[in-house]
Amino acid sequence: MPRIGRVVLPNYPHHVVQRGHNRQVVFAAAEDYQRYVNDLQELKDTFGIKIYAYCLMTNHVHLLLEPGEAVAGLGQMMKALAARATRYRNKLEGRSGTLWESRYKSSVVQSESYLLACCRYIELNPVRACMVDDAEDYTWSSYRARVQLQPGFDWLDISACYSALGETPEIRKDRYISFLRQAASKHELNLIRSALQRGQLTGADRFVDEVEKISGVRLELRGQGRPRSG
Repeated sequence: MPRIGRVVLPNYPHHVVQRGHNRQVVFAAAEDYQRYVNDLQELKDTFGIKIYAYCLMTNHVHLLLEPGEAVAGLGQMMKALAARATRYRNKLEGRSGTLWESRYKSSVVQSESYLLACCRYIELNPVRACMVDDAEDYTWSSYRARVQLQPGFDWLDISACYSALGETPEIRKDRYISFLRQAASKHELNLIRSALQRGQLTGADRFVDEVEKISGVRLELRGQGRPRSG
């Protein structure tokens, strides 16, 4: 199936995945993960990017990012993140060459229908991979910060969708925990994966029409409708 050209829109969330070259390990020790998290915190401000969720796995990263008006900032931040990690790994191992795949995958996300679903998808990655039993047991994702189990993450951005979960931080936290523990339906998982792998939009046909109007690009590949509840 053909892949649409990458669409990057201002003030819209984007689900981004970057993998190690030939799926090689990119995070071998706690220091590797922490360095990448530190770079996320620094570079988000440099390039004007909001970060709603992240998960660092052994050989890839999942990020939920929103560029501002300067949409080029998203690609520039991903390039800078990859370059820093590559330089660090090459120096550490006395090697040269690439660490990451040349092209990261991305999918524009329909905020009101899919943003929290994508957060859940990203933060449950270690559970689906059988690395931990619960999302709160995994150190290198945004979940622990979101539910206030890990201090020092006030740089993580709060989306309007998350804020709408309740009037207070405690209510929002409890409702998000409940949402995450519902897990995702097979349909929702397949929809998010398919949109990301094919470079499609994570949204319904109405959203595709909206993006076509904004971008001026005809998007032939359509989504599969709203995620089912549950």
